[in-house]
Amino acid sequence: MAGIQEDPFKNIIRIGDGNTVTREAIEESLVTIHDIATENLGTLCISTLYRPLQVPINSERYESSRQKADLAASILQEVGIIRHGGLSDALAKGLLTDDFITGARILALNLTNGAVQSYVWWVKSNQDKVLGETQRYDEEGLQIGKKPANNYPWFDDESSTPTLRSPKFAPSPPSNYYKGWWTYPYFSCALSKWLVSYSIAIPPSGRHGLRGFISIDIDVTSLRVNQCEAQQYLFGTRKQQPLSHTRRYPRLAASKSAAAALNDEATINDLQAFHSSHKCHRTSMVCDYRQPNAETPTISSGKILTALTSSSWSRGSYQCLCKPGYYSLRHPDGFNGTIMEIAWQEHQDNISNYYTDVFKCLPCAPGCDMCTGPEPCLANYHWPFRISLLTISIGCACGTFVLAGYLFRHRRVKVFKVASPIFLMITLIGCAIMYLEMVAIFPYLDTSWCIVTKWSRHMGFCITYTSLLMKTWRVSLTYRVKSAHKIKLNDQQLLQWMVPILLVMLIYLGTWTISATPYAEVIYDKHHLKFKQCSYNWWDHSLAIGEVFFLAWGIRVCYNVRNAESLYNEARLISYAIYNIALVNIAMVVFHVMLFPQAGPDYKYMLGFVRTQLSTTTTIALVFGPKILRVFKGQGDKWDQKAKVRSITASFSLNGVGLVAEESPDLYQENEELKEQIQKLAHQIEFMKTVHMQMNNRHLKPKPGGYFTITSTSFQAPYSKNTVSTAQTQTGKDEASGATPTKCKSPKGKV
Repeated sequence: MAGIQEDPFKNIIRIGDGNTVTREAIEESLVTIHDIATENLGTLCISTLYRPLQVPINSERYESSRQKADLAASILQEVGIIRHGGLSDALAKGLLTDDFITGARILALNLTNGAVQSYVWWVKSNQDKVLGETQRYDEEGLQIGKKPANNYPWFDDESSTPTLRSPKFAPSPPSNYYKGWWTYPYFSCALSKWLVSYSIAIPPSGRHGLRGFISIDIDVTSLRVNQCEAQQYLFGTRKQQPLSHTRRYPRLAASKSAAAALNDEATINDLQAFHSSHKCHRTSMVCDYRQPNAETPTISSGKILTALTSSSWSRGSYQCLCKPGYYSLRHPDGFNGTIMEIAWQEHQDNISNYYTDVFKCLPCAPGCDMCTGPEPCLANYHWPFRISLLTISIGCACGTFVLAGYLFRHRRVKVFKVASPIFLMITLIGCAIMYLEMVAIFPYLDTSWCIVTKWSRHMGFCITYTSLLMKTWRVSLTYRVKSAHKIKLNDQQLLQWMVPILLVMLIYLGTWTISATPYAEVIYDKHHLKFKQCSYNWWDHSLAIGEVFFLAWGIRVCYNVRNAESLYNEARLISYAIYNIALVNIAMVVFHVMLFPQAGPDYKYMLGFVRTQLSTTTTIALVFGPKILRVFKGQGDKWDQKAKVRSITASFSLNGVGLVAEESPDLYQENEELKEQIQKLAHQIEFMKTVHMQMNNRHLKPKPGGYFTITSTSFQAPYSKNTVSTAQTQTGKDEASGATPTKCKSPKGKV
């Protein structure tokens, strides 16, 4: 079968009983079968009454018949073939009781010249019955006193071919001991049947100078020339053992007759030597056996009852159907096996190339499991459009790193310094990660890219908006404080609160990746074209719910600080960024689930780009835009006018600093100093009140050398000279009038 390039089988084929056959012999036998089936015989039945094949038959099914023939040969060898003339006749008729044997003959041959001394030949006259009527058969080619004709496929002269090792006979299986030899299947013109014979040469007894010859015929017309692949099956001694046959391509059974022809029982009747001899292209086609007629053999009680004619022996009784993934516009129902055989032979003889150019199945478009034409099955990717969006996203990601470098260089500028540069840097890192999601969903998705997509989307979101919410939360805590003591919240404390949130996200994403790795699943667009999208399951839904609660908490924090005054109005801008990401996420869910549930890959990529730009780019613009603009205008180290007019204190700045100097002071020390100043002022006010009560009270007369004397007062009270002189004048008046001063406690508890 060198002409079939995709033929994976070797030149030598082994059949069930251990015999072997070559591909060349199979092809020659198929040509013979085709000539007989199409009555292309010419003078065959005139000059040659028998037409043998060159392939052996699996003899396991006829093991019981062979054993009966061997037993009959042993009996004749023991008792002698001539001594009991009626014995040969009885044995020949007895062999016909077998279910398979249709003819039996016993010959007595002269040992010297090989002439026929006597013979008996019995055949079954009615093949429709299990045990038909038997009758004696007179063969013109067998004449007493003459040698049998050499054209008999079941006979060969022992003198010319010792031990019957003639090309007429098939080799015996290597593991079995046979008394005789099986012939190759042959066609009998007289009977119009396909037969196979088993012949045994009986050695002479030595006294009569005669040797015997016994041969049985088995009708194999009911067998099928099935050139398709078939599963291996076994035969018992008498009762046939059906095999379970699982169809590999159930869609190929297009009719009841084709399905019935491929049942388990019919598989037993296949000629194993012809399996896999079809001419279908093995890479793109599958062979489907088609019974030439509607009648199929049945098995009952171990006996094959059949009404098939010689039409079951036909070359090309199959249909070449396209495998899944292949199609043929000219022959959607498959290619006829007979035509394929002729086309293959013409290709071998270099007559035409129809076999390779016309009678073939074409591969479907990429991604099609089954198809009827060249129509595409995969959604089209507009790469220029996707590359343009990817370029913008990568440019934005690079811009965040440039902005991070700019921030680091100007970190001591007031507009950046009061906004916690470390949190601004963390925000930029999260934004860059979210931009890189567009890189992950750019190519054809697979498991690796889906993992990168999930990590970049959710981890970037968590880093960016956790840092912003930490800053806003600090404003909320300092703005709502009602205590006289200031709450101390520095960047280090906020980072300590931020780390557990990021750690929870890391653990969740890691567990998700290990236990239920995201994969790319096939979905269909509105044109029923398929493409791959990262799978969505309860892991996605749980994380989405968590992010919704996270944003809800952020919105609540932003709502609490809506009236808070902050330096450069940063708290309000961050609140706008939080509101924006919440609205963008809700809008994207509506677009994906409700408005465009069957959007193609390019539309989904565009929606991802829009979501990234509306959320990430807007956040960068709100948080960093006003600051960079002030630096460009040369106002980065100047406080905004609103802060100066409204005298914003330390409690209302985003980082708890307020209107700071060039060097950042110790806020705790400043708070303690303010407390001491307030206490001193309270003591002075109390002292002032006591002094005025004594000096202006005419009923009180100070004691000489007392606490409230003019001398002591001048040294102890921090007042001006005018105040002291006024006190002296008032005291003199009281003394002149004779008033007695009243006792009064001093701030020190003294009287």
